[in-house]
Amino acid sequence: MNRPFLMDYRNAAKALGAQLLPPEAAGGFRSVAIDSRKVSEGALFVALRGLSTEGHRYLSQAFEAGAAAALVTRQGMEEAGWDPGSAGGILLVVEDTLKALQDLAAAYLDTFPRLLRIGITGSSGKTTTKEISAAMARREKKVVMNPGNLNSETGLPLAAFEVRDHHEMGIFEAGMNRKGEIAELAAVLRPHIALITNIGPAHIGILGSMEAIAGEKKDIFSRFTGTETALIPEDDPFRDYLARDVKGKIVFYGQKNLEASGKLTAIHDRGLAGTEIVWEGIPAGFGLPGRHNVQNALAAAALAGEAGIRDSSIREGFESVQGLFGRSEVLRGKTTVIRDCYNANPDSAAEALAFCDGLSWPGRRVYIMGSMLELGDREEGAHRKLGEQLASSRADLIFLYGKEMKGTAEALEKRQIPFFYARTMDALQARAAEQIRTGDLVLLKGSRGCALEELTGTVLLQEVPDVP
Repeated sequence: MNRPFLMDYRNAAKALGAQLLPPEAAGGFRSVAIDSRKVSEGALFVALRGLSTEGHRYLSQAFEAGAAAALVTRQGMEEAGWDPGSAGGILLVVEDTLKALQDLAAAYLDTFPRLLRIGITGSSGKTTTKEISAAMARREKKVVMNPGNLNSETGLPLAAFEVRDHHEMGIFEAGMNRKGEIAELAAVLRPHIALITNIGPAHIGILGSMEAIAGEKKDIFSRFTGTETALIPEDDPFRDYLARDVKGKIVFYGQKNLEASGKLTAIHDRGLAGTEIVWEGIPAGFGLPGRHNVQNALAAAALAGEAGIRDSSIREGFESVQGLFGRSEVLRGKTTVIRDCYNANPDSAAEALAFCDGLSWPGRRVYIMGSMLELGDREEGAHRKLGEQLASSRADLIFLYGKEMKGTAEALEKRQIPFFYARTMDALQARAAEQIRTGDLVLLKGSRGCALEELTGTVLLQEVPDVP
């Protein structure tokens, strides 16, 4: 069944308690956009108020680009000097366009009663776990999921509008950048199955404590009514807190649980080639390296099992997974690069160092570390501790990048470890080009804002000087 519209205007207005202008408007919207530059013919343009922009200022551009309707507030229109009587399109007038976008996405999902809705959150590993889960489920089901990491207060609602009648399972990750965001996203998705990957210090600068982070992540279960399933990591220090008072089935997942069930027979580390996971006695090659990726894979397997996916499909899913940008990618050229620079926090940085230290490698180890962002009051202490970890690592050469790395540099100076501290990307690129040699193993680890991937093509994989 192909719907002529995602939702008609009158049903949308009813779901939102919105004023429809003109009241007699008929028809509906075919897509949803929050950026006037991404509007397509027949779209609903949502005028959001951001930190640096105001969507109501772009109503003209949106309608000129083909928008059929816009979701607006009266205040926003007045401030933008917009006359509702000469809109050039249909208007849905609400009090808060962000909340209306989320409520509209929830109402849209309600029109797919057969869709199994799955939510994934946690401090790290969300996107990788989602991708592995989808690789398993796609062997049996028509799956829809957030593109990339479109997991925010606006990203997840926009992803929800990608659901179509043929989809049987929706796998959505939920991220957060502020208090209360996971609860809002849970209200949009209302998952039948929800999984928490872990509780770590990512975003501790926003929430202030690990306990507060656990409380926010637990909100993925906040819309449970009793028939849903919560998957919680078996070894997480917050596991009992995460399970407390959850309405529904509780499953503690992880290596021990899967071994006890007979599903997981063995795990064999293959270094940069990944891991061999023996599932129900049959080996499967899993190409993402590192213990943290094995944990993501086991989380995905537990989720797929709860969703009714067969073991053969789970095993095939392990084997089919490809690396994601900036997440433990292994790139080979004149150097071998572990590009793990999509995000960074104290836990993931320590994991990356331990992984690289544990590899059997005939050449030099070069660790290029960028700042760990959003740590708040823990920033200085975390970066000093990173310096101590680097000092005791097996690195032959260390590069530091970002103003937050000052404490890391000071810790290394006390230990007389060879390192270079760059405050600009140009300086980092120049020094790396001078000192990195053919055959080096290079780790790139840092928060997304550091953009360490810029080094990949310019320095690390091109021709570099031979070892003298």
